[in-house]
Amino acid sequence: MSNTTPERITDQAPASAIGFSTLKQEVVVDELELSGELPSWLTGSLLRTGPAKFEVGDRRMRHWFDGLAMLHRFTIDKGLVSYGNRFLESRSYKAAREQGRIVYDEFATDPCRSLFKRVHTLFSGGGLLPDNANVNVGRLGERFIAMTESPLPVQFDRHTLQAAGVRPYKVPGLLTTAHPHMDRASGAMLNYAANLGPRSSYRFFAVGPHESKPRVIATLPVREPAYMHSFGLTERYLVLAEFPYVVNPLALALSGRPYIENYRWKPELGTRFTLVDRATGKATAGFQADACFAFHHVNAYEVDDEVVVDLCVYPDASIIEDLYLDRLRAGKPVTEATLTRFRLGLADRSVRREQLADGGIDLPRINYGRCNERPYRYVWGNGIRPKGWIDSIRKIDTTDGAALSWSQPGCYPGEPVFVARPEAEYEDDGVLLSVVLDAEAGTSFLLVLDAADVSELARAQAPHHIPFGFHGQFAAG
Repeated sequence: MSNTTPERITDQAPASAIGFSTLKQEVVVDELELSGELPSWLTGSLLRTGPAKFEVGDRRMRHWFDGLAMLHRFTIDKGLVSYGNRFLESRSYKAAREQGRIVYDEFATDPCRSLFKRVHTLFSGGGLLPDNANVNVGRLGERFIAMTESPLPVQFDRHTLQAAGVRPYKVPGLLTTAHPHMDRASGAMLNYAANLGPRSSYRFFAVGPHESKPRVIATLPVREPAYMHSFGLTERYLVLAEFPYVVNPLALALSGRPYIENYRWKPELGTRFTLVDRATGKATAGFQADACFAFHHVNAYEVDDEVVVDLCVYPDASIIEDLYLDRLRAGKPVTEATLTRFRLGLADRSVRREQLADGGIDLPRINYGRCNERPYRYVWGNGIRPKGWIDSIRKIDTTDGAALSWSQPGCYPGEPVFVARPEAEYEDDGVLLSVVLDAEAGTSFLLVLDAADVSELARAQAPHHIPFGFHGQFAAG
């Protein structure tokens, strides 16, 4: 079998299953085959991370979120597209490569540690935490960073994709998110962390663009921390949405189960929103809604006496079960998320909920530089085929729910990254960049769409399949 041919899972597997197969090849290609025409103003690199190795020795990863991370770079310059990919040289990856086994815990895959080592990891963190940064890519000043939900980001070179061998900053907790926000005034990275132990707490923190030591903005005590993949930001507030998918911290150390399998769905808790003043760290709680679950905040902003919080909402946390690799490779249906708005009344702590559009959407992106923290109109994301897998890119108008979409039979697009046209006058004036798997061809391509009408402008053919990933960023220049 050629290195460029994706592994076949089973003869009965759906076409999308090759997106969950290992990619072994690391390449650099100076010029990809290009069809269509790229905008003359589009210059820079789409940088993505995602799982790409699902077996180590004789063991297989169990969940989509577990695969060992690989970085991908599509660089656009003077109308041409180059490409490179490289396994992220995290200590999780290097230990697995050198020892031929899974050494560090992953989201739902456990290396079978002793009870002592589990307790040591939870209460000291001492060298046993994973750094398999397969979720998102960020930028802090001139530093490029791969991130996951463990507190160990990995810095890398944007051109070579080689790990820098340093920790760009230290997270004040044992869990964090791979979806930080940026402070407009200072350029600092804002993020959330959970410190787990006998006295657990949520912590919001900031790291300056040239700093490595975080500043804790607020600390909120919590008995049973909730699983939270992202958080919201308005001009005044940090927005915490606690879904009733919670964990007893001691269970993480003592249960013998992989990390995520210690969480429990407790719908009686409802969904709780807390607003943290960015300037003072003061928390305003008491906003209660019916039980639901979400991975991704879309946007948040203040209007009159309300805080508006938009999320891609699932009815419960069963979406996590949907994403186990055995289910995905067998073509089991994946639950849809709906674009949902929560209006938090500041005067009376009321919560009003409304669905903004029909049909499913997740992996959302907005015109971040222009609209984050502020009222906005458009969101782009991925749509899921009923009883299937992601098969479209959707644009939704939040004012009336109108939707446009791009799809092609046998193709499975990833997250659409919005890139604004320089000196753009309108919110949707720019392009979308998405990495698409062509299941029939067994390869992937970079898709460039007009963000306004979601029409295709160009595509650049990658030399192999790129396993389904999560998030990335465009680095201009």
